[in-house]
Amino acid sequence: MSTRQLLVEVLPWVLSLNTIVMNILVGNKHRKSWALGLVGQVLWLVWIVADEAWGLIPLNLALWAIYIRNHIKWRKP
Repeated sequence: MSTRQLLVEVLPWVLSLNTIVMNILVGNKHRKSWALGLVGQVLWLVWIVADEAWGLIPLNLALWAIYIRNHIKWRKP
């Protein structure tokens, strides 16, 4: 199995877990939740490139912006 095939098959499982944990942390108002979301977006970008799922790029970019914004807002007292 090539690295690309491995990424395409395994990353959705990792991304699902990351998204579930991140949303639980957001619900608990954990200050690191948005940072975990940003890590997830890096992994999503890797998956998008590996799977050539170019239609997801706009969503990925939008979520980068939202998670950065939310992380900054949550860090303020």
